[in-house]
Formats: sequence, C-alpha cells, structure tokens
Amino acid sequence: YGHSNQLRQARAMGDYLIVGVHTDEEIAKHKGPPVFTQEERYKMVQAIKWVDEIAPGAPYVTTLETLDKYSCDFCVHGDDITLTIDGKDTYEEVKTAGRYRECKRTQGVSTTDLVGRMLLMTKAHHSNIDEDLDYRKHTDNFGKGPKGHSPWTGVSQFLQTSQKIIQFASGKEPQPGDTIIYVAGAFDLFHVGHVDFLEKVHQLAEKPYIIAGLHFDQEVNRYKGKNYPIMNIHERTLSVLACRYVSEVVIGAPYAVTADLLDHFRVTLVCHGMTEVVPDKDGSDPYEEPKHRGIFQLVDSGSNLTTDLIVQRIIKNRLEFEARNQKKEAKELAVLEAMRRLEEEKH
Repeated sequence: YGHSNQLRQARAMGDYLIVGVHTDEEIAKHKGPPVFTQEERYKMVQAIKWVDEIAPGAPYVTTLETLDKYSCDFCVHGDDITLTIDGKDTYEEVKTAGRYRECKRTQGVSTTDLVGRMLLMTKAHHSNIDEDLDYRKHTDNFGKGPKGHSPWTGVSQFLQTSQKIIQFASGKEPQPGDTIIYVAGAFDLFHVGHVDFLEKVHQLAEKPYIIAGLHFDQEVNRYKGKNYPIMNIHERTLSVLACRYVSEVVIGAPYAVTADLLDHFRVTLVCHGMTEVVPDKDGSDPYEEPKHRGIFQLVDSGSNLTTDLIVQRIIKNRLEFEARNQKKEAKELAVLEAMRRLEEEKH
C-alpha cells in the first residue's frame, strides 16, 4: 500500500500513468533478491487502480530515452533516494532535464519493514507488547548499518487516518443492475494470489460490485496462528482498496457471514477461494448462511501463492535480505554524509 499510495499521488499529477517495472535481474544486481518474480510483480502493479499501463523490463536507471519511448512528459519518484550499485542517483539525467517530480513517501511502511516482520515470526508486532525484547532487538538490527540510522530504511509505525482511507476508496455506491459479490478473508500481505482470485470473482458478473470483508487482527490470529497477520487491519484495508477489482471494504467483518450482513449489503453472491475454511469459534461453518441461501460459490484463482509461501521465500533468503538491507542503509548513509558536507561547504 506504500507503493500504491505513491502511484495514486503520481496519477494525480497527470492524465495517464505508465509504471516501469524492473526485471528480477536488474533488482538482484542493484538491490538484492526480489521477493516476487517479475511476472508476479507485473500482474500486481497492473491490478492497482491508478495504473493505466505498465512498462515491463524497465531499466533501473531512468533515462530521457525511456521517457520519450513511452511519450511521457515527466517521471515521478518518492522523496527517498534510489541509488545504483555504484551509488549514483538513478534519476540524475531526468532531474537535470527538468522532467522529474516527487511525491511523498508513505510513513510507517517499507518493504524492509515488512521483511523484518516476516523474519521475526513473533506475535509482538500486532500486540500491545512494546517492550518485547526479542522484537526490539531485531527491529534494531534490521535495516541498520554498523553505525547510524538512515531515515529511509528502518522500522516506523504506520498511523491510519480517515483521510488515507478516503483517498484510497472508490466512493462508488452500488448501482441498479450491479451484482453485489461478497468475499471475506485476511488479505494479508496483499499479493498476486489475492489479485488472481479477485479478478476471477470480478469476471463472474457483467456489472460486479465486489465488497471485501476484512477480519480484525485477533480474528486472523485465531485461525492463522503464528504471528499472522503480518500487516495490521489498517494496512490490509489500504492494500485491498488499492485493487481495481474491489469496490468497498468492510473493516473488521464478522468471521461468520451472517444473515444481517447479507441483507444489509444486499449481497447476490458470496465467494471463497480454494484455501481451507477454518470453523468458527463454536465449531460452525462460517459460510452456513450463504450456502443455505444457495448463493455460495467456490472460485479457483489458479494461483498457488499464499501469504505463508511468501514468508517462506523470505526466510529462505533471510541472510541475503539482511545483507541487502544493511548494504542499502550504508549507501544511504554515505549519501546523507555527502549532502551534509556540501551544506557545510556552502556555509
């Protein structure tokens, strides 16, 4: 949702947004191992509602040639620095030409932070334990070089505001003739498996209006265990709202799909993916009511990617990711130091 927020801001600066997505090879060279494959990333970016088109295999260094190739007036990046493997600013050329704009980075989230949460696999990040020492210790060594602390890489707290939700929401009410489809789940670490599922659900009707019910953190933890969810309810809400197939989100939806919920939203169809449905606290089937009404449908997304698998990928590459974060931090600190020196020389 940090990336989505950046794309939302970029789209607001113009009329048509083309997003360049790097290949796995380019990312591995400049940053370290990517979490998702390029195919997964192309699909994810294309599913974000502010994106008009993607440019697959975009070069890591943005040149005027690339901008011209796609007839772009300018390019947009967040206000954090991106550097090549040799520590050069990847946007130098377009900045010099005056074809560069900047948007605000989303406070409180970064890929680095999420990777840190996955590596921990403790419950501390969504409970009230501020002083869980293992957690503290790990957040402190994750994304920090031997000395100092970069403002771009590190763990900070995401704070939800109503403004953020409004900016992400479509604000569209269901229209007469719309098929109102309800789906529910954790939608944790919103990924391409979720996108594939929602896309399939979207194809079930001519005028689909998809409502996604998101369970509260404690509920997700009850049926998922370990330290799930990795993302808290606010983060999951924004991630799902950014998807072009979703019209509305119910924040903290009940685990059981009740008659009240179905009537309130005038739901025509309830869909669930092929993942296991854990019984409710009392042992009952949470989909009993829609099944009883004959409006329940299983939808095969055709994807086998799950939040668990993503976490496994991260843990498998744990050492590489930790090295990647420390290297990134070291480069950023070097730039900060150089910027500080320049300032001093001016004075």
